[in-house]
Amino acid sequence: MSKKFLAAAAIAALMSTSVLAQDAPVELRFAHWVPPQHPLHVTGMTEWIESIKEASGGSITITLYPARQLGQAGDHYDMARDGIADIAFVNPGYQPGRFPIIAAGELPFLVSNATGGSAALDAWYREYAEQEMADVKVCLVHFHSPGTFHSREPIKVPADVNGMNVRPAHATMAAFVSALGGQNFQVSAPESRDALERGVADAISFPWNSILIFGIEDVATYHLDLPLYATTFAWAMNKARYEGMSEAQRQVIDDHCTSEWAERVATGWANDEDSGRETLVSMEGHEAYAPTDEEVAQWREAAAPMKDSWAQAVTGAGHDADAVFQGLVDKLEEHDAAY
Repeated sequence: MSKKFLAAAAIAALMSTSVLAQDAPVELRFAHWVPPQHPLHVTGMTEWIESIKEASGGSITITLYPARQLGQAGDHYDMARDGIADIAFVNPGYQPGRFPIIAAGELPFLVSNATGGSAALDAWYREYAEQEMADVKVCLVHFHSPGTFHSREPIKVPADVNGMNVRPAHATMAAFVSALGGQNFQVSAPESRDALERGVADAISFPWNSILIFGIEDVATYHLDLPLYATTFAWAMNKARYEGMSEAQRQVIDDHCTSEWAERVATGWANDEDSGRETLVSMEGHEAYAPTDEEVAQWREAAAPMKDSWAQAVTGAGHDADAVFQGLVDKLEEHDAAY
């Protein structure tokens, strides 16, 4: 590479930084509902914010508001839409039926890991995001690491859920619990500990280390050792705030709203969640049950109707459900993240 080329590249970078530095400062509020010690806050979100600040020459600063400081977990999409937050961390499954397309990612036995899976989910959903989440600018979407049932009494086969009160991760898992004869006690993740401690819920569907993050390990001591499902998340941005930025600042945001960043922000959380399995299994009084092949087949059979229900909802929204679902599967396979 020639010295002239390197010099020209350096000058261009300096000019770009200078232009950004001259832009009016933008201060954004990023709301989420997990605790500040959560790995998504500590690694994914913080690294994303710092990268934006650096890339914008300091003209874009973002402050995190964790632990429901600006609103309840289920309200975060509307908070971004209405400008209560400039950016919000959204669990679409907290609002059943509102976002039927992205709910494909909630289906059991679909995703093997959250790293490649998040890149796949983001790349696939970009075709549908502007329609399904038209009120906001969808920056990126991602998964958490596959989760399972954690309970006060053992859950080994689908019939064991019958008669239990379960806190489900999202609408799809709620439908699954109902189909198995269980009762749903729907609360957000931060409220789950109280529900289990008071005995209002007998079980919860969570990824592994979240049991520790939310302090549930003392009451949920039985674990189904099966990657049963995943949860989808979206980072939603207020449109007016985005459009009010300079062209250079919008480009910085766009450069951080990509499938690559979706995988990057999910990776630290995924590694943390997966490490939680070993921690819980090694704890005194905890028991993890690995189903036999025959029992896994029972779980698969029990979960199969969930896809049919999802397809009906997507068809009702005017889409070809088979094509939508196959598109997600293709992306998951492309990123080595299919179950």
